[in-house]
Amino acid sequence: RQRRCPRLGSRRDGGDAVIQEHAAPRGRLADDGACAGFRARQDHQLDLVFVVLQRADGGAIAGDEVVPVLNRYLKLFHSHGLPVFSTRDWHPADHCSFQLRGGPWPPHCIAATQGAAFPARLHLPPDTFVISKATAREKDAYSGFDNTELDSLLKSAGAVRVFIGGLATEYCVLNTVKDAMRYHYAVFVLKDVIRAMDISSNHGRALEEMRSLGATPICFEALAA
Repeated sequence: RQRRCPRLGSRRDGGDAVIQEHAAPRGRLADDGACAGFRARQDHQLDLVFVVLQRADGGAIAGDEVVPVLNRYLKLFHSHGLPVFSTRDWHPADHCSFQLRGGPWPPHCIAATQGAAFPARLHLPPDTFVISKATAREKDAYSGFDNTELDSLLKSAGAVRVFIGGLATEYCVLNTVKDAMRYHYAVFVLKDVIRAMDISSNHGRALEEMRSLGATPICFEALAA
């Protein structure tokens, strides 16, 4: 029996998520072109917005500036009954990616701590699907598809396209886009809500790589037109 993906319920103090289970809603944003002329309608196919959110303890990425625009996307998709998927790093305290174990990163997103909570100003719908990744002590994961049920959940929901935004552009966003393309989704990158660890050099390079793979960069104004 296939397990259902957990969903975000009410929040405890400090922003930790209470996980609940629900069935997926159905709906679609249909397009009249690659990046413009989107309008809401209902039909037999399903589009989804998939939000990549990484939050490092100590604020390694200045991602707060994308939250207001990301909230506009969330409101738009939720208003049309479209499901939202949000990934999160959910590391054990001695994860292999941490510098104390020879990895490249300081401790971050430790499971069930404030550092792994979604930003308080992010208005995730209460029925958001939450995908926890990089949960194994000895394995890191940048992609939201890596060792998760994301692909099977999307396919069982009849997903055709995914809309991807969040942090960080050259790591989790890029690798999630690569896997989404490998699994044959049509991919749109929400370019106004992505940020790189190194914004001066890696952001543009990663966005261009995603474009070369076949992903379509898009901004809110084009999607909501």
